[in-house]
Amino acid sequence: MAHTLVGTVTSDKRDKTITVSIVSRETHPLYRKQYTKTRKYTAHDEKNEAKVGDRVEIVMTRPLSKTKAYTLTKILEKSRGVVELKDDINTVDLPEKVGADEIAKTKAAKESEKEAEKGEE
Repeated sequence: MAHTLVGTVTSDKRDKTITVSIVSRETHPLYRKQYTKTRKYTAHDEKNEAKVGDRVEIVMTRPLSKTKAYTLTKILEKSRGVVELKDDINTVDLPEKVGADEIAKTKAAKESEKEAEKGEE
């Protein structure tokens, strides 16, 4: 039986290589406290089909490089996308669906909040 692991892709920047993180809950032998442990494995992805956030299954093979000894067998669940939050509305890269009028409304609302704060002082 081949050694198989299931984890989440955390990096796909390298060509034909992915980094898979596997999170497990373990109990300390003396203190009986549970903690999470994350292990990272590099795996060979021949077709560059796995993306960040995908849940994948990898299987152990012969060493392919200094750090690669696993191969991607299948993608169990595709990622739904990554959301990055930023503070200021001016620095946010808004999607194409958001129109200029919505951006103007947001800016106007922020300006009116600032004016209200000045009026309170």
